[in-house]
Amino acid sequence: MPAEYVLTLSCPDRRGIVAAVAGCLAEQGGNIVESQQFGDESTGLFFMRVHVVVDGASQPGAPGLHEALTAVGQRFEMDWALHDLAVRPRVLIMVSRFGHCLNDLLFRHRTGALVAQIPAVVSNHEDFAELVAGYGIPFHYLPVREAGKAEQERAVLDLVDRNAIDLVVLARYMQVLSPHMCQKLAGRVINIHHSFLPSFRGAAPYQQAFVRGVKLIGATAHYVTASLDEGPIIEQEVARVHHGMGPRQLAAVGRDVECVALARAVQWHLQHRVLINGGKTVVFR
Repeated sequence: MPAEYVLTLSCPDRRGIVAAVAGCLAEQGGNIVESQQFGDESTGLFFMRVHVVVDGASQPGAPGLHEALTAVGQRFEMDWALHDLAVRPRVLIMVSRFGHCLNDLLFRHRTGALVAQIPAVVSNHEDFAELVAGYGIPFHYLPVREAGKAEQERAVLDLVDRNAIDLVVLARYMQVLSPHMCQKLAGRVINIHHSFLPSFRGAAPYQQAFVRGVKLIGATAHYVTASLDEGPIIEQEVARVHHGMGPRQLAAVGRDVECVALARAVQWHLQHRVLINGGKTVVFR
């Protein structure tokens, strides 16, 4: 049977990268079915995503592909990864007391629209234990007690390790992750912020938007870093509003755009379409 892989890479931009990658994959029995690339003139970096099918008759297996690509990677100073599409990424979802994004992701997962495994949901409140149980997924109540945040984060990281988690999704999880946790999970945590960043960072963004009389509200899905609400942005969505809407109405409209932006960002990450480019991202849609 054919095997499918996605190769992602970034490296200093120079001639011959695409030819070398394509030639290497062809020599290993691979047929490229999708290829996207981008050269960033401002940084001099080159980014590439390749979806390749390796025929069963000549397939060397992942070790053979890794060995062949290692030589190419060394030649071009690449930061690269080979992803086996037969392996479903494992996702941990974290939530507090707003459950719309959680429910949206769980529904997409159940209907097959979100191709992943979800071995656990974590919350610092018990509000959504019944909802999560209805989807047949283990729910872990891990409260953040006074002066006990480090202990709670250790428990979360233990779940990440024990369940071999590839991605953590903060689906309106209203706790700031410590610098230590951000470092441990760098590039593996996506947050949905209920604002069109970089405007209205921090708490109560809909109240801030109301005070400023904005005509568009939005939501921003981004990778989490130790700098609050400043991680590389993956996706943003907006909705038009008007002067007659109060903060509660803005928040009601915002819940829909939060779900859409977060779902897209998670999907693109799971499909290996997002490459971090310093403080930004390259998204091969």
